[in-house]
Amino acid sequence: MDIFFFITDAIASTSDYSRGSSYSMIIMLVFFFLIFYLMVLRPQQKRAKVHNELINSISKGDEVLTNGGLIGKVVKITATGYLSVALNETNEVLIKRDFIASVLPKGTIKAL
Repeated sequence: MDIFFFITDAIASTSDYSRGSSYSMIIMLVFFFLIFYLMVLRPQQKRAKVHNELINSISKGDEVLTNGGLIGKVVKITATGYLSVALNETNEVLIKRDFIASVLPKGTIKAL
C-alpha cells in the first residue's frame, strides 16, 4: 500500500521544470552540427582535396603505391582515368586513377 503512495507522489511531482524554450533546442542542434562539421566534415574535405591534387599530378614515369599495396611505375595514362602501372619488366596492371595512395620518390623501386 505504501508503494502506491510513492508512485502517485512521483507522478504528481513531474512538471514543466525540465522543459526549456524551443530556442534552446535549436541552439543545441546548431552547436552539435558545428562541432560535427569542424571535427568530421572539414578534415575529410581537406584530405579529399589533397588526394585530388595528388591524383592530378601523376605523370608518366612516376613510382606509385596503390591502395592494394602494389608498388610500380606509371607506364601509360589513359584519357578515361586509368593508369597502366608496370610492377616489373613483364607485368603491367591497369588501375583506376582514384586508387593511387601515394607517389613515391624516384628510385624507391630500385632500393627495394
